[in-house]
Amino acid sequence: MAIQTRTVEYTHEGEVLEAFMAWDDARAGPRPGVLVCHAFRGRDTFECDKAQDLARLGYVGFALDLYGKGIVATEIPAASALMQPFMEDRPRLQSRLQLCVETAQAQAEIDSSQLAAIGFCFGGLCVLDLARMGAAVQGVCSFHGLLSAPGNTAGNSISARVLVEHGWDDPMVPPQQVVDFAAEMTAADADWELHAHGHTLHAFTNPAANNPEGGTAYREEADRRSWQSMQNFLVEVFS
Repeated sequence: MAIQTRTVEYTHEGEVLEAFMAWDDARAGPRPGVLVCHAFRGRDTFECDKAQDLARLGYVGFALDLYGKGIVATEIPAASALMQPFMEDRPRLQSRLQLCVETAQAQAEIDSSQLAAIGFCFGGLCVLDLARMGAAVQGVCSFHGLLSAPGNTAGNSISARVLVEHGWDDPMVPPQQVVDFAAEMTAADADWELHAHGHTLHAFTNPAANNPEGGTAYREEADRRSWQSMQNFLVEVFS
C-alpha cells in the first residue's frame, strides 16, 4: 500500500488544464478531498508535493491547474503575466475555479460532499474566492494569500469556514488590507479566523523563497505552525 498519483485533464474555454491528484490506496472508498491552488508560477512540484502530503494525512490531494497543461513560469515577469489576466477578471477566475471543484468532485476517490481547499500566494486568493462565491467547499485555508475582495461578491453570505495564515510583515498584504478583509468576512457572516505570524514575509512556506529585499522569504517556524494549524482546521471542517 502506498501513495498513488495520477493526472486529470479538463477543459475550460477551449484550454486544456491538468490537475495532479494523490491518495493513499491503503484506505478503501471515497474520502474527503482537498484542492491545492497554486501560486503565481503555476502548478509545479511545490503544489504536487502538498497534494501528496495531504494524501498521507488521509485526504485526496487535488493540485488544480488554472493556467493550462504544462504551463509553469520560471521567472517572475512571466509568472506575473500569467496571473494578471485572472486578477483583472475575477469572474473568469471564479468560473475556472468552479470547474476545478466539479472536476475534483467527479473523481471516484473523492467524497463529493466533503471538499476543502488550500492555496498559496495567488492560490490563497483563489481559495478565498471559492468561499466568497459559494462553491461546494466546506472550508478554505489561505497561506500568505492576497486578501483583496473581487468586487462581484459583495452581499454574499459565506458558509465555508475560512482560515488565513498570514505573514505580518508581508509587503504584498499591508495591514489595511487585513483590516478590510476582516470587515468583509464579518459582514458575510463567515466563520473565519486569521493567524498573523510575526517577523514573517510573503511566501513563508516555500523553502525556495529567499529574497527578503523583494518581500519573500521562507520561515521554518511559520511554515511548521501554519501547516499544523491547517491540519487542525481540516479535522474540524470534516468532522
